[in-house]
Amino acid sequence: MQPVSIRDVAQAAGVSVGTVSNVLNRPDEVSAELVVRVSRAVDQLGYVRNDAARRLRKGVSSAVGFVVLNGQNPFFNDVVRGAEDEASKHNIAILYGNTDEDDAREKLYLDLFEEQQVRGVLIAPFGDIQPRLERLRRRGIRAVLVDRFGGSSRYSSVSVDSVAGGRMAVEHLIGTGRRRIAFVGGPFGIRQVNDRLAGARVAAENSGPDCELEVVATTAMTVAEGVTAGARILSRPRSEWPDALFAANDLIALGLLQSLIQEGRVRVPEEIAIIGFDDISFAGAAAVPLSSIRQPSTMIGRTALRILLEETADEELIPRQTVFQPELVVRRSTDPAPR
Repeated sequence: MQPVSIRDVAQAAGVSVGTVSNVLNRPDEVSAELVVRVSRAVDQLGYVRNDAARRLRKGVSSAVGFVVLNGQNPFFNDVVRGAEDEASKHNIAILYGNTDEDDAREKLYLDLFEEQQVRGVLIAPFGDIQPRLERLRRRGIRAVLVDRFGGSSRYSSVSVDSVAGGRMAVEHLIGTGRRRIAFVGGPFGIRQVNDRLAGARVAAENSGPDCELEVVATTAMTVAEGVTAGARILSRPRSEWPDALFAANDLIALGLLQSLIQEGRVRVPEEIAIIGFDDISFAGAAAVPLSSIRQPSTMIGRTALRILLEETADEELIPRQTVFQPELVVRRSTDPAPR
């Protein structure tokens, strides 16, 4: 059965196709009598207009592209959920792409969203994204950076102060009596990793010469990389173990925890304390409940989508940098060191 067309509605109402279009899109420009006639025909025939095509003809898409850094991380799932909650209020769909910390996949999704002429793009980028954002802007597609401070007057961004979060994490570990601390994270092409390490270094330097901070690099922000990093740490003589680990995100922290406690090799937090970053839902449910630096994930997504829609509606708006403050969440994995 063929779908009902706008021509069918016009024929049933005894009016032109143009009159039907005016009733559907600009009812204030036609008489009340015509609105009633066309509306009755729409109801009788069950006509459903193609809103996507209508928007594309007007040059306004009903979709926003969202490119995330790591779809395995529940933090980004919550950020996307926040954006979806806000988008639903405006009848906007979210098209989602996970780059998995891969430049080629990031380019692939941005190419796709550009071809689809989405209304705008939200992106948690991997590496330097500015040249590509400039290209999107020239095509009339606005972009907002997510979980990354823009550092530019050309693009809005919504992020958390990762430097403050890194400092907060290490200050907490120092406050529990730890002095040999390892920062575990990477790759360092990710801006957030560098910022969290920078904050950790500030806290360690401020505490005096008796505090040591080393870096244990990972190739990705995953549980598997945390497990591998934990095994490398435990391969050292026990006298060379750090007494605390600050993981660049909670997935790495959970991998570290798994590596340390398997077969009862290490007592957490008595021998080694662990703190993560993001405060994902699994952090509190871990075998040893995990301390973490909380980011307001859903609020980040909602705010980013709201800013993007405002900027696509008014191109004269000045880009803004929205920075949320992180929050320390203390659980058993960083209980005070035994005296």
